[in-house]
Amino acid sequence: MPNIGMPELLIILVIVVLLFGTRKLPELGKGLGSGIRNFKNSMKDGEKQSELEARQAEQLTDGAERSAAAVKSPTSANSNS
Repeated sequence: MPNIGMPELLIILVIVVLLFGTRKLPELGKGLGSGIRNFKNSMKDGEKQSELEARQAEQLTDGAERSAAAVKSPTSANSNS
């Protein structure tokens, strides 16, 4: 793959300006920036959601173990009496 240098980048910039015009470029930049920002926020929210689900699953497992231990305790106490 060939390296993209300064002359190539300038040609691309001129083509973009010709296609979209100088008035649309700031709007495109704002739209692109807000899109990237929203993407990053959704990725962070997804990570938080995964952590929350993992904690809830851990709490359910701990709760099931505790209730199983609570059920076993009275029966073993009754059999010892």
